[in-house]
Amino acid sequence: MTKVHVRELLFEKFIDRDEIDAAVQKVADGINHDFKDKNPLLLAILNGAFIFASDLMRKITIPCEISFVKFASYTGTETTTRVKELIGISEDLQDRYIIIVEDIVDSGITMEKLLGDMKKTSPAGVKVACLFFKPDAFLKDFKIDYVGLSIPNDFIVGYGLDYDGYGRNLPDIYKIVK
Repeated sequence: MTKVHVRELLFEKFIDRDEIDAAVQKVADGINHDFKDKNPLLLAILNGAFIFASDLMRKITIPCEISFVKFASYTGTETTTRVKELIGISEDLQDRYIIIVEDIVDSGITMEKLLGDMKKTSPAGVKVACLFFKPDAFLKDFKIDYVGLSIPNDFIVGYGLDYDGYGRNLPDIYKIVK
């Protein structure tokens, strides 16, 4: 499919599944190299990162664990300036190596909140991994350690990313047609 409707909006294919798979492998390779003797805890952000986190876990070859948190910061196609915590951290993170797994970092508002929360738990170290990064939309000042692909500031759906809950099931990435 080159174009799809998600609810009332039209999207066109932007990134195909083979390019996504290569980007996931790139992130996994970095983690496998940097954490080979550390047994990190991957902390995936729901809902969007669940597919990326699943594929990433299958490509990580070192011992590791995974847990999930859930935040909301979007309404429709627009990011808000408020981050609402829906499911918080339940693990003891003290002296653990943490890799935050996010589907996409655009403004950085959600990640900044989570990184602030992490500091309070005294981890051994915290790294950020994202599949997609929008440098033109990024407003914050923190390092993203593992980036699958840098993309323009277009609204996208597919591979876990949604528009009002729809489109997550698309195996490719589609960008909005303006």
